[in-house]
Amino acid sequence: MPNNLAIKTKGLTKQYGQAFAVNQLDLEIESGQFYGLLGPNGAGKTTTIHMLTTMTAATLGDAWIAGQRISDDPVAIRNTVGLVFQDSALDRTMSIDENLQFAAALYNLSPQQANARIDELLTVFGLQDKRKQKLLALSGGQRRAVDIARGVLHKPKVLFLDEPTIGLDLPNRRSIWRFVEKLRRDEGMTIFLTTHYLEEAAACDHVDFIQQGILQTGGTPTELVKQLAETILEIDTNKPENITAQLAPLFGQPIREEQQLSFKITASDVDFSELQKTLGNSVSSMQWRRPNLNDVYLWRFCAPDPTGKEL
Repeated sequence: MPNNLAIKTKGLTKQYGQAFAVNQLDLEIESGQFYGLLGPNGAGKTTTIHMLTTMTAATLGDAWIAGQRISDDPVAIRNTVGLVFQDSALDRTMSIDENLQFAAALYNLSPQQANARIDELLTVFGLQDKRKQKLLALSGGQRRAVDIARGVLHKPKVLFLDEPTIGLDLPNRRSIWRFVEKLRRDEGMTIFLTTHYLEEAAACDHVDFIQQGILQTGGTPTELVKQLAETILEIDTNKPENITAQLAPLFGQPIREEQQLSFKITASDVDFSELQKTLGNSVSSMQWRRPNLNDVYLWRFCAPDPTGKEL
């Protein structure tokens, strides 16, 4: 395994009976990279993380973390990685300090090491004055901050973030991402992210997509957006079938959500103002904009087939 790789998998597979949760996964993630694995619910994202963190054994294939084969020494792998679960791993009846001291003991940190690291992390999140408070008394954002502090207490080489900001408001999400960026900058940590907030994944160095356990071609967010389309055209209409019949020969089949149609436009010379005049009263509103990573995701997983039926 090359020294510059933090994560490598070869044919990594997880099978339950006849069903494949993850099927022949091949990954190479460089050290210090911010990597995103995106896909719909049930696509295999969490199963992949569970295999890479030794929480579940692979059915087939191999994986390495920081040069160590995960099957050779699972205990060493657990000391090399940090994991922030979708659901909190904290005990809400215990205080912040009690939760973090317990986690520090699991990582064999001395009392001096534990206190110094806990002080450092709680200071970053502005939670020093709440150190003795029970988690029940904290807000959702504060509890999530403690979850992340727990995951990085031992300064792991690779941090797995499985939907880390789900359910949080924008200020708390921004606070958490400022801290994650600080970890990358100051500690050289590799970040492996799954998220449904695609604007967060836009900051990744590289993203891949997974569907039904099979990895799909990815790239940098900028490259993927550029490859998708020049413009996204969104139309609200009470005559979606008529508009589709009129525009599909020009732009291809749209994504339809009730009475909203989204077309991806690859040409750079479309006169949208003239198009709006042509459509006239058959549309209630029409806008065109630059695509983003959300659009890449939608066209990967919600795009119609050439006959106009959704996949």
